[in-house]
Amino acid sequence: MAIKYEVKKVVFGFDKTKTEKFVAQTKVLGMVEFKKLCEEVQKVSMAPRGVVKMVIDGLIDTLNMDLDKGYSVQLGDFGCFRPGLNAKSQVGVDDVDANTVYRRKIIFTSGSYFKDMLGKTSVERLELGKGTVIRDAVVKPKPGEGGSGEGGLEEDPLG
Repeated sequence: MAIKYEVKKVVFGFDKTKTEKFVAQTKVLGMVEFKKLCEEVQKVSMAPRGVVKMVIDGLIDTLNMDLDKGYSVQLGDFGCFRPGLNAKSQVGVDDVDANTVYRRKIIFTSGSYFKDMLGKTSVERLELGKGTVIRDAVVKPKPGEGGSGEGGLEEDPLG
């Protein structure tokens, strides 16, 4: 497996000179729809597609209920889901209330299965707009990296 990226031009607002910088940004090549995912799981697990769909739907409903109650949900080596939020900072302690929350989110922290996979993953650069690989490199994650971060389900700030 390889994680693909494009080079994107970014202007950081905190820089008074509005200097242009360049950053690697993940390039997702498509979306696996739920129906297709169920078919793929059916082939791997040998369980009927209807049973696979029923179990995944039940998992999603259960995750939703537990996250709504404020719990983290650990799915073994897969990873952990937990509720999160972003809020505006305030000067005084009494100024902080629910109105300062501007974003609610679900945070996913990958488990050992994905951390191990990411540790063995190469990184490929794609030519802008062409979708072709122009370079392949193996990148070793730094200590503390390698998929242990948060946010697979958060919005992409550059995208």
